[in-house]
Amino acid sequence: MANSRRVERVASLIKREVSRMLLSDIKDDRVGAGMVSVTEVDVSGDLQHAKIFVSIYGTDAARVETMAGLKAATGFVRRELGQRMGLRRTPEILFKEDRGVERGTRVLSLINQLTQERQAKDLALESSDQADCQPVASDGVTPNHQP
Repeated sequence: MANSRRVERVASLIKREVSRMLLSDIKDDRVGAGMVSVTEVDVSGDLQHAKIFVSIYGTDAARVETMAGLKAATGFVRRELGQRMGLRRTPEILFKEDRGVERGTRVLSLINQLTQERQAKDLALESSDQADCQPVASDGVTPNHQP
C-alpha cells in the first residue's frame, strides 16, 4: 500500500499526462466533439485503479460521443501512461464524467435570477410605499408634488 503522499503525486502526474494526451495525442474524432478537460483524478491506495473525472462542454449528444471516444481510448491512455510515468504497474483507467461545473453554473444562474426577482419586488414595494405617502387634498386630488 502506497502512502498518501505518493498517491497524490501519482494522481497529479496522471492528471497532467492525460490532459496533454487530450490536447495532442488522442486522434479519435469523438473526443474532439466536446471541449474536454480533466478535473480530478482519484487513485486507489494500492495504485491499481485510477478514476479520471472529465468535464465536457457541449451538447448532450457531444457528451455521449466524447465519453464513448474516451472509453475506446482507455487502452491507449493506459499504455502511454505506463511509458511516460515509468511505474512498475500502470493503474487501470476509468473515465467518469464530472458534471460539477455544469451544476455550479446552474446554481449561479438560479441565484442571479432570485436576486433580480428580489430587487424587482423591493422596487415595487418602494414605489407603492411612496404612492401611499403622497399628500391628498380635501377634495381627494393629489397635489403636484415636486421633490
